[in-house]
Amino acid sequence: MITWHRFVSCVLTLCILLSTVDLIKLKRLVKCTAEQPICSRWPRTGKLLVMPSARRPGSTCSSRTNTTRPPASSMQEMLSKRQTPAGRFTIAAKHHITIAEIYESELVDIEKAIAHYEQAADYYKGEESISSANKCLLKVGAYAAQLEQYAKAIEIYEQVGSSTMDNPLLKYSAKEYFFKASLCHFIVDELNAKLAVEKYEEMFPAFSDSRECKLLKKLLDAHEEQNCEAFTEAIKEFDSISRLDQWQTTMLLRIKKTIQGDEGDLK
Repeated sequence: MITWHRFVSCVLTLCILLSTVDLIKLKRLVKCTAEQPICSRWPRTGKLLVMPSARRPGSTCSSRTNTTRPPASSMQEMLSKRQTPAGRFTIAAKHHITIAEIYESELVDIEKAIAHYEQAADYYKGEESISSANKCLLKVGAYAAQLEQYAKAIEIYEQVGSSTMDNPLLKYSAKEYFFKASLCHFIVDELNAKLAVEKYEEMFPAFSDSRECKLLKKLLDAHEEQNCEAFTEAIKEFDSISRLDQWQTTMLLRIKKTIQGDEGDLK
């Protein structure tokens, strides 16, 4: 006679095995499609059917031809509904991240990548895994700003900054998120940026003494005076100590272009 605890243990083991099989199918599907664009696997079975007429010269893949489904769409179908009722949000989140990464690098569809990172963040929140959720949200914020969706980016950076500033291990990252939110404000409107900096200083006093905050104030003064040289010099001084990443450089260039007489670079 099987005990209740033994029964539960068997069910959980089966769920984990099913999830592992699904993830393996997803990765194989992506690899197959990358090597042979018109070739894919049936997501329900994962079986290979030898179809010589579907082969191309030199191709090593012999799956059944299926040109009507893009790879990421097939992968999305494999996110089985059986995963979430049992509380397995973390596994579902990882699947969405896998799909988002494919949209980033293989299909170059940033809008869809954003949607899957947002879904992954929601699943992580369901498991109260705030750190993992924030990583996904930061991806969304960065892409939103690149697509000039500044209000969305600001909301995310403020949300993540607020959630980390009270964490002893993560609070030093809060200044970076408030800095990025301020840059998004700056692109929209100079006055918005000033008010935002004041708000972040009040929320997080350590932000006032940060190099990021001091840079923002110098940039605001230079922008108000329409002084392109002072604006560029402030950035050079900051970059000589703390290197600016590509995202920050892009945002600063967008701000600099609003100054009269701008030459279009940060040199």
